[in-house]
Amino acid sequence: MKTFRTLVSTLTLTTALGLASFTTSAALPEGAKAPDFKLQGALAGKPLTFSLQQALQKGPVVLYFFPAAFSAGCTIEAHAFAEATDDFTKMGATVIGVTAGNTDQISDFSKLECRDKFAVAADPGAKVAAEYQTTLQMKGKTVSDRTSYVIAPDGDILLSYTDRNPETHIQKALAAVKQYDSTHPQTH
Repeated sequence: MKTFRTLVSTLTLTTALGLASFTTSAALPEGAKAPDFKLQGALAGKPLTFSLQQALQKGPVVLYFFPAAFSAGCTIEAHAFAEATDDFTKMGATVIGVTAGNTDQISDFSKLECRDKFAVAADPGAKVAAEYQTTLQMKGKTVSDRTSYVIAPDGDILLSYTDRNPETHIQKALAAVKQYDSTHPQTH
């Protein structure tokens, strides 16, 4: 565990220093309505179409944007979300990762780094990320910034959290889903 935390700290510092000069946008705030979207993606390496509207019919959605499949921080974040997916599922929540970077590698990323636990979707040109106001200019390209949302079934954003540290997103998302679950008891 100490090695993992050291790796996360090193990668976070490296990422922060490397991305410090990039331009980001401010994410949609808590209480705003989440824009609906459909994206092509993969779960366990198999193609799928993810629909936010359909997922919200089942319960809250943990929507997290990440810059690029197979980059160091994004791999750490995918592993952590994979480890927490069962906890989210027990509370009736669906996890979906969305990226505008390395979109051609989504299928492999879903198998290897998401460990077949949750779907990831490609956002070519960062169009959905732009609707969520979470974009990042990196090497002349617009990609999705590291931002997590928890969205209630009615479409209200319960959590809006942007931070380059991949480790904190899971903790914040779990807390928001737990709070929602405690005030909206349902059969899981």
